[in-house]
Amino acid sequence: MTVTTPPARAVKAGAHLSRKKRLFWPFAAPALVLYLAFLVLPTIATVVLSFTSWAGAGDTPEPNGVTNYTQMWASDSFQYAFRNTLIYVFLGGIGTFALAFLFTMVLRDMKGGKIVRAILFFPNIVAPVALGMFLGFVFKYQPGKQGLANYVLESLGADAAKFLAPSNVTGVVTASLIWASSGFYITILMAAVDRIPPYLYEDAELGGASPWQKFKNITLPMTWDVVGVAGVLWTINALKIFELVFVLAGPGTYAPPNEAWTLGIYVFDRTFGSNGTPDFGAACACAVAMIVLVSVLVVLLRRLMRRDAIQF
Repeated sequence: MTVTTPPARAVKAGAHLSRKKRLFWPFAAPALVLYLAFLVLPTIATVVLSFTSWAGAGDTPEPNGVTNYTQMWASDSFQYAFRNTLIYVFLGGIGTFALAFLFTMVLRDMKGGKIVRAILFFPNIVAPVALGMFLGFVFKYQPGKQGLANYVLESLGADAAKFLAPSNVTGVVTASLIWASSGFYITILMAAVDRIPPYLYEDAELGGASPWQKFKNITLPMTWDVVGVAGVLWTINALKIFELVFVLAGPGTYAPPNEAWTLGIYVFDRTFGSNGTPDFGAACACAVAMIVLVSVLVVLLRRLMRRDAIQF
């Protein structure tokens, strides 16, 4: 009977794998503890509080069933907030990605494209509050002290427009989001385009392909996975929009008019109490609705964007 011993290389590999397993928990445990403490537990607490009536510190939460949810869905302010948030997600997303793809096609063959890319990225460096203040001066409507946008309109012979009126502010914010956010997604898409082999475009050029055909048959399929990730990022960020709307539509004293609300402003209003008494239960109910909405949209988007990876 012969006894076979494993090769020395296999023994070393097994010992190395064993050491890696022993090191896993010491490195992973701190991150898991932080994740549990600052994400999982607060989320569970938010769900529990959404079924209570609670005015904040000093009071005891009183269970009230689904009252917060029924009142929320029946509220005009929530309906405005829900509608405006979906407008930012879908219309803002379509405009942002259309502009990002357009610039991606142009900058790919443009000399100095990296400099232009850096300039387009600049609005993402500015804090949303500062950006909102700047855009407030641009779209200001005040007789004798018009903003830049109305100054241009009047120079062209048109009447000044009340861009920041409650009924118009959602469109202004959507356009501002597209302008301010496109540079970020241009940077992401250009990083994906830069890894595409140049010979594919050269072959398409020799075959007489138009810019649209090259984008449709080369650029888009080769960057599809990155587009999916960028879409998820946009969805999450658009659902959380708060500062830009608050600064542009706000009267300078408190929350903006209901017609300009987003879900984030609804949570803010219920948390700090527009009527003088905070309602943390209603705020938590809206926060839960935001969690559910972003989860549904992200899952649908990932399923829609699912496609076999292309190797090159």
